[in-house]
Amino acid sequence: MLRPCATALLVALLGPAASSAGAEAVAPALTREHVHPSGAFTFKTPADWQVQSSLTNADALEAGGGGVLVRFLFQQGEAGYDSLHVNCMLERLAPEADQDLRIRYEYDFVSGVLGNRRGLDSAFVVKYNAPIAGYREWRQRNVTIVGAGQSLCAISYAPLPVWKKSPAVRSLLDGVLGSVAFR
Repeated sequence: MLRPCATALLVALLGPAASSAGAEAVAPALTREHVHPSGAFTFKTPADWQVQSSLTNADALEAGGGGVLVRFLFQQGEAGYDSLHVNCMLERLAPEADQDLRIRYEYDFVSGVLGNRRGLDSAFVVKYNAPIAGYREWRQRNVTIVGAGQSLCAISYAPLPVWKKSPAVRSLLDGVLGSVAFR
């Protein structure tokens, strides 16, 4: 059984960013529902996205397509949500040695509470030394949710130029993050 309160928390945390996508954004439909291997939550993606274990983090599940990616890090048990959020913000597309350590924050540690779950939301730009999929600058958004005996980080990645120019991409990534439903 899905727990609407948990889903509402994620949507509530996504509110400000999702509204920035604009009314004209037409993102692909989220037609495929996936169950995390733990069975703890589901999420939706467009039909053509691939879902697989991360090549860089054995504890992560990645969903991606069209040059963008969402990484899910889940654990049973409630971690300290601020410390977990900081650790999840270090989930990058390349090792620390391959990136500029100066991070440009869009916003940081926006918090929310709903029922027995707490959440934090941060977005920033990371510049990599070498292009990844043709881009050096990537926008990363981390949403961390802790409560009901579970801890989840959902991290979206998009090339910065694509993020800036495409309301559909912004809407799509917000939609995938917003589709998370705890079971």
